Amino acid sequence: MSLLQKALESGEFAVTAELAPPKGTDFSHALQNAELFGDRVHAINVTDFQSSSLKATSLAMCKALIDLGLEPVFQITGRDRNRIAIQGEMLSAGFFGVKNLLALTGDHTTVGDNPGAKPVYDLDSIGILQAATMLASGVDMGGNKLEGSPSFFLGASVTPEYDPIELQLIKMKKKIIAGAKFFQTQAVYDIRTMEKFKEITKHLNTKILVGIIPLKSAGMARFMNKKIPGINVPDELIDRLKLSKDPVQEGIKIAGEFIVELKNRNLCDGVHIMAIGAEENVPLILDAAEL
Repeated sequence: MSLLQKALESGEFAVTAELAPPKGTDFSHALQNAELFGDRVHAINVTDFQSSSLKATSLAMCKALIDLGLEPVFQITGRDRNRIAIQGEMLSAGFFGVKNLLALTGDHTTVGDNPGAKPVYDLDSIGILQAATMLASGVDMGGNKLEGSPSFFLGASVTPEYDPIELQLIKMKKKIIAGAKFFQTQAVYDIRTMEKFKEITKHLNTKILVGIIPLKSAGMARFMNKKIPGINVPDELIDRLKLSKDPVQEGIKIAGEFIVELKNRNLCDGVHIMAIGAEENVPLILDAAEL
């Protein structure tokens, strides 16, 4: 059983953070950031060609984290591989000792840095969860018997700030049936969103980690509101950033305050921090959240 699974199943407030593999073979900076997280997080998500951009593979970074004594969450998308390759990656992850997996469908290749790449989408996030569940039972998706099976604590994504939210609930239920035990959300900034989301998901047998992206400026907040579906930064937070002499530190403070309120009001089971290129700030956010 993974540390993340133990934390969530015991009722402990879980903390995960996100890390991207490098665009190249030098892992040193990414691993230095991972060591900064240390034992302050239960697990570290490793992105899989995030935003459809070429990086080293998630599995390679997961293995490097395990070698450091850290626990990874292996992210895998359906965009770049067919079901043979996806299952092969899962088998390899099982061999390396990876215990957590997050299934994603993946952004289209046209938004990335190799827009001419052909997308695959043989399996979406639900199909990936179903594949992982089948592998754990000892057979592959073709019904062929395995010599040793991987077993993952399975997760998926959800967007609480979505209209109509009913579509997200339908997908959540399908993902839970397919094997998902926890969900990490898109970034949330409005406590009212989580109040509503907690109420409409209270009947679901799952754990929810709220996504936290620290804001760096008022401009970043406005850009996210305009360009990223499912994100809504309230005007009062934008005003705080605009008036601050140090917007980065203000963004860290905002994130910490939000986490404290989420935890104290029992609106989620944990948080997932996505610092997006500023991973050195993750410990500062945890300090601000008193975690």
